[in-house]
Parts: sequence; structure tokens; C-alpha cells
Amino acid sequence: MEASSRAALAEARERLDQLSRPASGVLERAKDRLTGQPARAATGPELLALADELFAVARLLDSQLSLRRALSDPAGKPEDRAGLAQRLFASKLSSTALDLVETVARLRWSHPIDLVDAFMALGIEASLDAADARGELDGVEDELFRFGRIIGGDRELGRILSDRKASVEGKRALLDRLLSGRVSPVTEQLLRNVLTGPHVGTAENAIERLSDVASRRRGQSVARVTTAVALTPAQEQRLSDVLRRIYGRTVGLQITVDPSVLGGLIVQVGDEVIDGSIAHRLEAAERRLAG
Repeated sequence: MEASSRAALAEARERLDQLSRPASGVLERAKDRLTGQPARAATGPELLALADELFAVARLLDSQLSLRRALSDPAGKPEDRAGLAQRLFASKLSSTALDLVETVARLRWSHPIDLVDAFMALGIEASLDAADARGELDGVEDELFRFGRIIGGDRELGRILSDRKASVEGKRALLDRLLSGRVSPVTEQLLRNVLTGPHVGTAENAIERLSDVASRRRGQSVARVTTAVALTPAQEQRLSDVLRRIYGRTVGLQITVDPSVLGGLIVQVGDEVIDGSIAHRLEAAERRLAG
């Protein structure tokens, strides 16, 4: 996204936060005044339902070029775009989802396609809000990581889920068989919508990005660690301490055992890779000898 769209998305996320949290929720304060009941945060089921609505809006906008152009037309007045959103979606969405669609329509976007990405991002945030409300954020992050490892270890499964030409219905059926009853409803919702949504790219990378978002929600970064043998709890703690000192923040570990590294560790934090594996050192020695 370009700068104006990034700023618009930040505003839309702030609005989602206002609508779902009791301290600043606009709708909840209105309900409080009307009913005399204390304001409350949205519940897990309400947030899951909201996420489904936001993902559905993203799919609709992805399939309707004229609609996303109309809702982001810079020549139009913000209130006119919001009015169009209200007329189109009032009978189809909850009041909270409708408020978010109107908010997005009022904002300035660099390109119409950015609306699709914005609603996907808002759907992910609402789904993770649901995980937080259910006390499942840690578990969801772990399930995302584990499913990513499954995809990474199964080339054919990764190919199918990454294929943009593959049937969406077929992907959904496959994911239902893989996930139903085995993971949290939040994890299932995230994977089903992201892996069958627009611009999924490589399935393993898409899941990795989801895991990163979940980790940031927990206030920490993620280190993806590849090791030849499983680490002991004491070794994991020492590695966490070292990474915390290096990066100045809490760093969670996602550990994969891969005998091909021979020994040592490969640690990736964001785009930075620290390769201390024996295999890497052998390759470096071979290059020096060849030179």
C-alpha cells in the first residue's frame, strides 16, 4: 500500500478498536445511554461474526471492480461515498460492520484494490480480537505455526493451496477436512478466509504473515528457529534471553527440527537471518576452497 492507503487503514483499524472495546466504543456508549446498561466489550461470538462479515465484504469488492471504484472515487465527496455504502449494505450487514464499511468509504485510498486488502486486514484483526476475548490468542498463534509447518512439509498440499486458478470451493472443502474439529474456530476462520481469499500468494508465506500478526498482538516478535535436534527447555530459555537482549523486546520462539542443518541453529527474525548451522559453515568453507 502507498502512504495514503496505509494512513486510511490505520484509521479504519482505530475505528474497529473503538467499536469493539468498552472504554471507547461508540456504539456501546450509545447503547449505554439508551438502555441504561453498562457498556461492554464485544464477545468472542460477536467478533467472529463480525470477522465473517468483513471477509465477505472483501470477497465482494474483489469481484466487483465498479463497486470498489465507486466506494473509493477521489472525485466524490466522502459523505456521498458513505451514503452509497449505507444504501448498498444496510440490509445485509450488522450495524458494526456497516459502520466500518461507511468509515472505509469516507477515507482516501491510493487505489481501489486497496479496499479489498483493507477489509481482509480488518477481518483478520476482528478474528484475532475474538481469540483475545476467548483467551485463545496463544493457542491460535501456535496452531497457525503448526499448520504452516504442515504446508511447508507437504509440497502437493502447498501447491494446491497456493494455486490461484484452483477452485475456491475445492480449497474450502480441503481446508474443512483438514481443520474441522482440530483447531480453534478462530484458527479455522483465519485459514479458511486467508487461504481462499484474494492475493493469497504462497500459502506457507500467507500463514507465516498471519502468525506474525498474532504474535504482535501478544506484544512480541517471532524468531523462527531451525535446529538439527530438539532444544531443551533450558536451551530455549537461553536463546530467548539472548534474542531479547539483541532486539530489545520479547521474542517468541517457533522451533522446527530439521536434521539437514547438521548442527547449530538458523534463526530468522523478520527479514534478518542468523545462520549458525554447521551446514552453512561447510558451504562457506567449500566456497572459500573453490575460490
